[in-house]
Amino acid sequence: MIWTVYILKCADNTYYVGCTGDLEERLIRHRRGEVKYTSSRLPLEIAHQSVFTDKFKAFEFEIYLKSGSGRAFAKKRLYSI
Repeated sequence: MIWTVYILKCADNTYYVGCTGDLEERLIRHRRGEVKYTSSRLPLEIAHQSVFTDKFKAFEFEIYLKSGSGRAFAKKRLYSI
């Protein structure tokens, strides 16, 4: 199975980091307003996505991106503001 760690840029210029085994379905849920954080920040655009074959590596990367140093890394290397 393929796992995707993704970063969404929200309409209010904030970013959402998530991890999923089905990116298309997850994006549908975001765009329908079914995800609490992004529901009031529509529309969304994909700022970055990384694909993994190892579920645990994907979740570790997601957790890293949500940390202080991970946010700094993402801002400098994964998307431009």
